[in-house]
Amino acid sequence: MIRLLISDDSAFMRIAIRKMVESEPDIEVVGEAKTGQMCVDMARELRPDVITMDVEMPIMDGLEATRQIMAATPCPIIMLSSLTERNSVTTIRALELGAVDFIAKKSSFVQLDIVQIGADLVDKLRYWAKKKSRLTSLRQFGSPSSAAPTQGPTTQAKLRTVPSVQSAGLVVLGISTGGPATLPMVLKNMGRLACPMVVAQHMPPMFTSGFATHLRSETGLDIVESTDQMELKPGMVVIVKGGTDVVVREPFPGKLMLYQKTDTQATIHPNADVLFRSAAAASCPVVAVVMTGMGSDGMLGAKDLVARKNAHVLAQEPDSCIVDGMPSSTINAGLASAILTPKDIGMRLSRLCASRNTFSFKTSA
Repeated sequence: MIRLLISDDSAFMRIAIRKMVESEPDIEVVGEAKTGQMCVDMARELRPDVITMDVEMPIMDGLEATRQIMAATPCPIIMLSSLTERNSVTTIRALELGAVDFIAKKSSFVQLDIVQIGADLVDKLRYWAKKKSRLTSLRQFGSPSSAAPTQGPTTQAKLRTVPSVQSAGLVVLGISTGGPATLPMVLKNMGRLACPMVVAQHMPPMFTSGFATHLRSETGLDIVESTDQMELKPGMVVIVKGGTDVVVREPFPGKLMLYQKTDTQATIHPNADVLFRSAAAASCPVVAVVMTGMGSDGMLGAKDLVARKNAHVLAQEPDSCIVDGMPSSTINAGLASAILTPKDIGMRLSRLCASRNTFSFKTSA
């Protein structure tokens, strides 16, 4: 039985969430909190398997409640966030503090929203309840990105050997669940690169703008949300706009551009496979990075990069991931040239993307 604690200051929302799960025989609502402080107290007393957390609540907001719960009684927390700029930034911060997932809702939570997110919520509750013991283990090391690796089949994988002849002219990175807590460590340890980086973080619209703003504030790097026909310049870190896909194009040698081109065949957006495949056509050396996330997005794109460019493919050490599906699929396919923690990924990128002598970027006047 999955023990669920609901935290929301709206009585209507608490009833709505309860209605979503009450017909599920394996989910039991063990408590309802109207404030963040109540949620912290009830989490300590009830020890739920999963918590749904509102972003904005009186006395103590969802961000502070998340911080206190993850410090004292770690438990999977799913944020419920309205699609507003303010709430998206707060949600990103909560994910960085240890919340494992989020569900976006409209500002006016109408009946249609309940129908649309009900199945998604139930799926997430079941998934994260199974991951509770792993989450607790990771939090003992302070954060997912600093967790000590353990021996497992993926850490024994044979790595590809890639000669380092030229410095990279482009970095493409795919990441999903666990990204907001993990990506900042990569960026802080890599510093400003001599080439652009494009990040496909699985997120809905409205969230990536706040994510880019938050990362820019945290790292001091030139981090922006993507726009159609964006020119890629050295040192830029581009977060692909939520709910869309992008492709890299090179209208003439040395000038890289991003074009928005949502792939209707892709099951999730922004899609790393779409980004990686397009990068394989660039004339410069490319480094691909596959990090924490569900599923296998990035693996097929990395396969194209390896086949066409013998590219470096850096995979996050699975034992340092909140969810290791994406990097493990890349590792198990024999595509990884290195398996690293987030900190080491940042340091490796700094070396692979040092000042370049043989490929120069053309920039507009």
